[in-house]
Amino acid sequence: MGTSPDAALRGTHDKAMITCLISGGQTGADRAALDFAVQRGIPHGGWIPRGRKTEAGPLPERYRLQETTSGAYAERTEKNVLLADGTLIISRGGLKGGSLLTGTLAERHGRPWLHADLSRWSVEEAAGRIRGWIRDRSIGVLNVAGPRASQDPDIYEAVRSVLEAVFAVPGETGPGEAPGVAEREKGAS
Repeated sequence: MGTSPDAALRGTHDKAMITCLISGGQTGADRAALDFAVQRGIPHGGWIPRGRKTEAGPLPERYRLQETTSGAYAERTEKNVLLADGTLIISRGGLKGGSLLTGTLAERHGRPWLHADLSRWSVEEAAGRIRGWIRDRSIGVLNVAGPRASQDPDIYEAVRSVLEAVFAVPGETGPGEAPGVAEREKGAS
């Protein structure tokens, strides 16, 4: 299936900016990050459970994710946390389910992570905190995670709005105000 994400992404790491967005390919937050990367021409990748498993069926091949050896979501989650220079979890409210596991694994492995709680901050406030965290932690490969669509039907658009604001070119008009980010950082590298 080609080069593993580890080999493909580590060679492109530039500490000054995001060089690659990765996710686990699930519906909702994960898919929003992948679609954003494809639309913007940002390299993307990551790990996905065997069979390209998501709650909506197999992830289309156009997404450049590598399958794990098992169909377990937890294996994919851990591999993405370890592959990334930092993990951004975007949700509304406290972490639960796979998002909670993602934060727990990042903490366990001493990997930088940030929880963007969109019930507490505007999109612009979130984007500013995320940009600062990326800069301060020299994040090149960014893992984006959060709820699946069945847990939060509106998370896809919320994640897209946040990423648009994070990557906005100065002087561009950003997306309108929306609920924002609660910063929580663990595991300095």
